[in-house]
Formats: sequence, C-alpha cells, structure tokens
Amino acid sequence: MKRLALIVNSRHALAESTVATIQGWAKAQQWPITAVERIDMARDPHYSGVPDELVKGGVDLVLSLGGDGTMLASVRAAAPHGIPVLGINLGGLGFLTAVAPGEALTALERVRSDDYAIEERLMLEVSDPSAPDDRWVGFNDAVVDKGGIARIATFHVSLNGEFVSEYIGDGLIVATPTGSTAYSLSVGGPILMPTLHVMTLSPISPHSLVQRPIVFSSGDTVAITVRSVSGHVVLTVDGQRTRTLAEGATVTIAQSRYRGRLVRFADHSFLSVLREKLHWGIGRPPGDGSP
Repeated sequence: MKRLALIVNSRHALAESTVATIQGWAKAQQWPITAVERIDMARDPHYSGVPDELVKGGVDLVLSLGGDGTMLASVRAAAPHGIPVLGINLGGLGFLTAVAPGEALTALERVRSDDYAIEERLMLEVSDPSAPDDRWVGFNDAVVDKGGIARIATFHVSLNGEFVSEYIGDGLIVATPTGSTAYSLSVGGPILMPTLHVMTLSPISPHSLVQRPIVFSSGDTVAITVRSVSGHVVLTVDGQRTRTLAEGATVTIAQSRYRGRLVRFADHSFLSVLREKLHWGIGRPPGDGSP
C-alpha cells in the first residue's frame, strides 16, 4: 500500500475538484494521503517548503497537481528523499506532467497494479562562492543573464578548469536533458532524450554567430564568470529561484547527487509527448511522402 502526498497549485481552476476526486478514490482504496500541500506558484515561485511527512520518510509517492512549474517545485522537494513524482497537468503545455485531470484515477489504478516505471533524471547543483552554504538544486536549467538591461554582457566560461570561450551576448543557459525542451529549446539548443547523462551550454543571443550550443558530460563542471555588464546579472534556477550577481562573480554548475524520479507509463513516451506538444507530423497520413 502506497502512502501519498499531494502538492497542489491552488491557482488552477480544477485544483480543488481534482484533489477531492483523488481523496475520495484514495479513501475507497484505503490508500492513506499523509499530506496535502497547497502552494501558489504565482505568489511564491520560489517554493521550497517540504511537508514534514516527506522529511520523515512517510510518503511513497508525490502527486504534483498543476503545470510544469508546480512539477519542477515538486521534484525538487521530493528528490532529496528519493520519492517518485507523478504529474497531473492542470496547466497549459505540460511537458513534465504525464496525466490529464480526467485520467488521474486511471493513472493511480495503474500505479496500484504496478503498471508503471520510475524514470530517473539528471539534476543540477548550482553554487555561488559568495554564498557557499546555499547550493541550489535544479531540475531544468540554470540561467545566467543580464536581466532587463538592453545591453550585452560578457561571460567567461570554463569546463573542468579549462577555458572554453568568452561569450558576449544576453546570457547563457546550462540545461539538463529534461530542461532541453524548456528555455534552452527557444534559443536553439538541442532536444535531448531525457534519460541521457549529459548537459548543454547554450548562449542567449550571442554577438558571435559561430558560438553554438555545446553538449558535455554530466560528470563535467561548468564555471561561468561575469566579466563585464552594464547594470546587473541574474542567476535563475528552474525559472523560480533567483539571485543577483555582481561583476566578477562566478557560478559553478555540476550534476547533483540527487535524481528526479518520475512516474512514467509505457504508452506515454517522450517521443509521443514531443509529437503532441510540438505538433510533429500533424496533417500527413502514414506513408504519405508528398511535400
């Protein structure tokens, strides 16, 4: 019997009705729900609160009810405890959330029948020497950019202590395979299969057209130093945690010792998500080779 915890973005219109449906099902199945954590991602995008039941090891499965932002927060909360997360999409795009609200009970039935798999995914550890005791964990990406200032900045990048290049532009994105379909994708970064053990470095609006995204091993460490900027530079992790960086500051990004553990079903593959969300192959019947 699995013990459930719910992390719910209360901003969504379907949030409370979905919670009530799940609670009713869980009671009928005698599955204990040990915690229902309601958060508001609009007011508190930096959410890092963890229900006591997670810390005490009293939960076997976290249900994340919301959009991809809620899922990011849920995975970060659950990962240090090794708890898998099942995402129920109450939002829009839903790259990370595997289940529609109307399919929530069916998904839980499949979990009860052991008709699922746990997919382990790489996470990042982001550190800033100016705050050595405050290491951030990211599931999608770490972004160093010039914020809202309409001028380019200069960034010095090294990999395992070896100089890579000096980038002049708006900023840089270091993304996990999971984050390859997020901000990194919008700046021309590659789409990566989510279980790969690699990371990508993608420049944002580089001044030099020959500076392109780089894929490197998950065992590597990237250091980004702010060389020059008019105004200030911002470090953002998962689009939710932010810190201002001064000129000369260095951010170090490496793989985390934690892994994001996602519940996945055989008929809901990553490629099927790409076809659905990015509208690949729509409008052409199988075998039709016409342009």
